[in-house]
Amino acid sequence: MRKIIFDTDPGQDDAIAILAALGSPELDVLGIVAVAGNVPLHLASTNARRIAELAGRADIPVYAGAERPFLRPLVTAEHVHGETGLDGPDLPPPANPLREGHGVDFIIDTVRAHEPKSVTIAALGPLTNVALALLKAPDLAERLAGIVLMGGAYFEVGNVTPTAEFNVYVDPEAAASVFASGVDITVLPLDVTHQMHSTPARIEAFGKIGNRSGTAVAAMLSFSEVYDLQKFGWEGAPLHDPCVTAFLVKPEMFEGRRVNIEVETGSALTRGMTVVDYWGVTERAKNAFFVRSGDAGAFYALLVERVARLP
Repeated sequence: MRKIIFDTDPGQDDAIAILAALGSPELDVLGIVAVAGNVPLHLASTNARRIAELAGRADIPVYAGAERPFLRPLVTAEHVHGETGLDGPDLPPPANPLREGHGVDFIIDTVRAHEPKSVTIAALGPLTNVALALLKAPDLAERLAGIVLMGGAYFEVGNVTPTAEFNVYVDPEAAASVFASGVDITVLPLDVTHQMHSTPARIEAFGKIGNRSGTAVAAMLSFSEVYDLQKFGWEGAPLHDPCVTAFLVKPEMFEGRRVNIEVETGSALTRGMTVVDYWGVTERAKNAFFVRSGDAGAFYALLVERVARLP
C-alpha cells in the first residue's frame, strides 16, 4: 500500500482526486494539507474536511498550510469553481475541526516518522507548502518516495495565461524551488489532463453509481465544466487533478519521458511557464518525469469504480 499526503486547494477536481484515492485500496492517505490556490486558505481547508467526511473518512487529519504564495499576491479561481470552491453539490459544513499545527510541519513530521522512501506527496495545487517543507527540512528530499503533481504544461501552453498553467502560475517561485530540490518528481500537466474530457456520458456514469459520493461527483462536474466548455468548445471539460490519483494507482495508463523542467519567474509575459526540454536540446539535468498522454476511457472507468467503493 502506497502512503500518500495530499497537498491541495479544493476545487472540484481536487475533490474527485481525493475521493478516488480514498476508494483505492492501493493507497493509504496519511493526511490532507490545504493550501491557498483555487480559493483562499479558509475555504480550501473547509473543503478538504467536507470531502473527507463525504467519503466517510473523518478520521483523516486535515491541516491548514500556507495562506499566500512566496512573493506574490494570491490569485484564485472562483470564476471556475464557484464562491465556495466546491459549488455544485449540497455538502454540509464539516463536523470536525482542523488539526492543530501548521500543515508544513505535518508534512515534515509525517515523512520523518515513516521509513525513508515510503511517503509520496500528491500535490494538486500551488506548491507553496511543498516548497516550504523542503526548505525547512532539507532531509525530506532524500526521505520522500517522490512527488506526483498536477501542474504545468508544454505543448498545451497555458490555461490562466497564454503560457502558464494555474497551479504553477500562482506561486512560480515555490514551483521553481521544488523542481530544483532533487526529489523524484512526476508531472501530470495540461498536456495529459486536456485529454480527459468529462463528456455527458461520463458524468452520468458517476450519478448512476447510486451512492452519495457518486451523486456529489456528478454535481461537481456538471458545475465546473460550464466554464471550460465555453472556453474550449470541446464535448466535455478536461479533468485535471484526478490524473494524479490515477497515476498513483495505475501508472501504466499513461505515457511520458524524463525531461528537464525549469519554471520562469522573471518575465511578465511568461511568468509561471514550465519550460520543458522535451527534445533534450540542452544539457540541463533531467529532473522530472513528464506525462504527455493517457487512456481517457480507462481513466474514467477507474474513477467510477473507485468512487463506487465509497458511501
